[in-house]
Amino acid sequence: MAASQDVMLSFCVDTTKVCNCVEVRFIDKVKGKGLFAKKAIKKGDTIFVERPLVSSQFLWNSQYKYKACEYCLSALETAQDNARRLSGNPGLSLPHTELCKVRPELHQACPQCQVMYCSNECRQAAADQYHRDAWRSMHYPPETSSIMLMARMVATVKQAQDKYCWQKLFFQLCSRAANEEEEIAHKLLGEKFQGHLTLLQTLFTTGCPFTLQWFTLEGFRSLFALVGTNGQGIGTSSLSQWVQACDALELTSQQREQLDSFIDQLYKDIEKETGDFLNCEGSGLFLLQSSCNHSCIPKAEASFPNNNFLLHLSALSDISPGEEICISYLDCCQRDRSCHSRQKLLRSPKCSICKICVFHSNCVHKFVYIPVTEHFSFAKIIHPIKGHSKMCSFVSQYSTIEVSSFEGACNWHADCRNVHQSFCQRI
Repeated sequence: MAASQDVMLSFCVDTTKVCNCVEVRFIDKVKGKGLFAKKAIKKGDTIFVERPLVSSQFLWNSQYKYKACEYCLSALETAQDNARRLSGNPGLSLPHTELCKVRPELHQACPQCQVMYCSNECRQAAADQYHRDAWRSMHYPPETSSIMLMARMVATVKQAQDKYCWQKLFFQLCSRAANEEEEIAHKLLGEKFQGHLTLLQTLFTTGCPFTLQWFTLEGFRSLFALVGTNGQGIGTSSLSQWVQACDALELTSQQREQLDSFIDQLYKDIEKETGDFLNCEGSGLFLLQSSCNHSCIPKAEASFPNNNFLLHLSALSDISPGEEICISYLDCCQRDRSCHSRQKLLRSPKCSICKICVFHSNCVHKFVYIPVTEHFSFAKIIHPIKGHSKMCSFVSQYSTIEVSSFEGACNWHADCRNVHQSFCQRI
């Protein structure tokens, strides 16, 4: 088990610190692995910082002129250039431009294919891991980063001196039984493109003329499912990093008010011109983070505060020794949807074995987990919270009805999500 722990922590920035803080345990055949605290963790603490095995920018993101380092995904535009493009105002001038950490003079291009890197270190790291061979043999399709991650995984193994070591690292990621992998691949591709899996497998095999178990049809399906199940979104932005630096400035109240007003107006202009697409976006495979299971009440969340691919997992609340550290596979907007909507989202490839909470997160902060096929009575669930004087009248009126299906329960509860705040706080 010790060797396995060493492998799981091998891409963390400070492995000694992380080893004293968390451990990976096998839970059961349904949930697989989980991440657990070895000591008390305070709210706001950074639990670990981890770099990905491989990562890639979304190609649509790149084609829409979101410039990012080909290796670490750092934004390559200065904050001012980024703000000008997103707001559609080429004459815009940002105050305090000295706070921007992007250094264009350090950027370097690959001499063969001209992709850009934020530094010579990143260019060399990419060449050492996968890029020396990948640019010759891969024609990158206009797809999402799933194909790019697969290409970089294959190129990494092909280029590595110790091929077994890298394969072992990739196989530490969550894997599925053959029938589940087929279902995941089916969901990711959809009916229309199901036949393309065989075509992709053929192209990969032709492009990389060496033996690898991923190149059988079953192995390729396994690779596709692995990437689809474990891919973690990455977002970087020189503008947001500049805004955070502005927040830390020591200013007079008048200067602070002027700067905040400028930033507020800038984001309004950006929203009008660009909408919600502010970041350089991509995906990566993170070894330790992949062991975190889902919860609708997550104990931790991932972020990318350094404007690169380094994942910071931070505690959202106090965590006790021995407690499992869960994250949410849903974003904050998705968590605010009805139970019925969350059920559909959590049955996606990444969450196909999750159990769904009955109560909506806006209504009741105490969740009850049940199998999705079980018939149940809401009376049993409502009963423990029936005594509160400011209870929502809708709950009071219908607290003893029988609900014959999980879907019916979700639809029923979606109608009463506007429970009084005072009631929510009492639970």
